[in-house]
Amino acid sequence: MTDVEKNLNDYPSSGSMETQTVPVPEGGKYDIDDADHDAVFGVRKEGAVNYRSMGWIQATIVMLKTIIALGVLAMPTVLSATGGVPGSLIILIIGLITTWTGHVVGLFKKNHPEVYSMDGVGYILGGKWGREFFTVAYPMFMIFLSGSGFVAISIAFNAVTAYATCTVAWVVVAMVGTFALASIQTLSKVSILGWIGFVSVMAAILIITISVGIQDRPSAAPQTGPWDKNIAAVNHEGTFLGGMGAVSTVVFSYSGTPAFFNVVGEMRKPRDYDRSLYWCQSIVTATYLTIGIVVYYYCGQYLANPALGSAGTIIKKVAYAIALPGLFVSVTIYTHVGAKMIFVRVLRGSEHLTAHTFTHWAVWLGTVAGCVTISFILAEAIPFFGDLVNLIGATLGTLMCMIACGWMWLHDNLPRRRSDKSLYYRILVVLNVAIVIAGFFIVITGTWSAVVSIRNSYSTGLITSPFSCADNSNSS
Repeated sequence: MTDVEKNLNDYPSSGSMETQTVPVPEGGKYDIDDADHDAVFGVRKEGAVNYRSMGWIQATIVMLKTIIALGVLAMPTVLSATGGVPGSLIILIIGLITTWTGHVVGLFKKNHPEVYSMDGVGYILGGKWGREFFTVAYPMFMIFLSGSGFVAISIAFNAVTAYATCTVAWVVVAMVGTFALASIQTLSKVSILGWIGFVSVMAAILIITISVGIQDRPSAAPQTGPWDKNIAAVNHEGTFLGGMGAVSTVVFSYSGTPAFFNVVGEMRKPRDYDRSLYWCQSIVTATYLTIGIVVYYYCGQYLANPALGSAGTIIKKVAYAIALPGLFVSVTIYTHVGAKMIFVRVLRGSEHLTAHTFTHWAVWLGTVAGCVTISFILAEAIPFFGDLVNLIGATLGTLMCMIACGWMWLHDNLPRRRSDKSLYYRILVVLNVAIVIAGFFIVITGTWSAVVSIRNSYSTGLITSPFSCADNSNSS
């Protein structure tokens, strides 16, 4: 029995150990570029849902919208916490690390074509327990991301409408809109929204970047008399926890990496995956550095978090209004890929996975509805942006985009340590071990930083109560 056959037979849809009905091609091996025979979705059938329909440009857009949107709004605060030089280096280094771990995702998919999402990774790395762990952890990660997106959307609506209604109502709007958009079945169709979202967010970022550059002073600064931006190449007044909070924020901002499994799994030609990855990471890193450096330089200590509130009330309203479609698309993708993993897990190996049956639609829509409902509860139970970003980045973000990916490479490549004595191989071993160790360090210290920050927010009265109607855009 081949490895592919064994993994398919041992990887059931609903937890039993029955053999799956996904046919194995002649020779027992899958070519992941063969769109007619897929180790996850089976043989392509006329009239069924064609999940393998995304080109490399569409994949790039989906990857961009998986990463860029929420994180970019917090980049200037990273430089504020650490200083211009350390902050820029943190962004660049995390960008390079996540580019490598994103590359590992493509390699792992090629080596294990039966993997669609992180639950499959968990099964290969840790057997049944690993599968069940990631079956819970990965959707919850995406649900947390959607929850933070709901907070950002409520901030945007409050800013644009001058707090026209209770904040909870705006989160309900975010939830309903996300359900409608995330119910689109394939990522290739979601990529159409991705174009709109990408243009939306980039336009908003451009507006705020230009505005802070041409204005005399940011809106939060004293409007008359002398004022000090208090910018520094290195922030010597910063604390260790503040620095680790900044690292966690950047990790969060790049933490869409595990969703790349969904992307490569729905590409027509997965061999083009690396092209999409490199374009995505280059654009994201350049954008993060630009918005971080420019806004920090011109605003200094008078930053707003998220950054769209840094240039005054009018610009704030314009920027948030333009950014709203992009925020909706981001939470749509987070919800879609999280729900899709559960959907594939439940229906894998059955005709309902790709056929337009009642079971197919009931499971799909029910899964999406469940994800947005939990996201809504989280968004209102933890109604603050910056601390939520840090907590997500420190825990689930680091686990998914650093620890798991380093472990994946070591799982596939460490067995050849006795035969491969090359310097290149040894460097890669050290690199991936270092990524795993650094990931655990960030989890511990970043979580510590986030918990302290949350405690301080409550103790100082910045947070009133869960499910609060209060305007959350005043400091943004």
